Amino acid sequence: MRADDDVALRAFVESRRTALFRSAYLLCGDRHEAEDLVQSALVKVVLGGRRHGRLDNIEAYARKTLVNTFIAGRRRFWRRERAYGELPDRPGNTADTDTGLVVRQALARLTARQRAVLVLRYWEDLSVEATAEALGMRTNTVKSHTARGLAALRAGMAEELV
Repeated sequence: MRADDDVALRAFVESRRTALFRSAYLLCGDRHEAEDLVQSALVKVVLGGRRHGRLDNIEAYARKTLVNTFIAGRRRFWRRERAYGELPDRPGNTADTDTGLVVRQALARLTARQRAVLVLRYWEDLSVEATAEALGMRTNTVKSHTARGLAALRAGMAEELV
């Protein structure tokens, strides 16, 4: 790997870390998990850049790596279990109607793939084709995940706002 490629990777990490964190936060809904997700994705991007030499589109590679790392993490068995000191008698207070909070709560209830599609389509503002390419899906699959995800998001937000 050439020194200027290493400088380009460093400049990319410094300039895009915050944007990747925002996307990661929307994907997972937890600040600490989002920081871990971005860190893991950036390590993979840097190692991939060194292993493959020069990356043609480092932005797309980083975005795809972030989403794939998120989805792979959701498949792990240990991610499904959560330890609690005390079990709640009922769900937490959702009376707060702050739109951002309601959207994040509704996003948290979507499947990992639906959330990834919605974040890439509406937060990252990618086209259907670009989202399909980033996730390795067919365009029809992206469309169906988008439709189902939006329907679930609307239903979840309607529950919270009532």
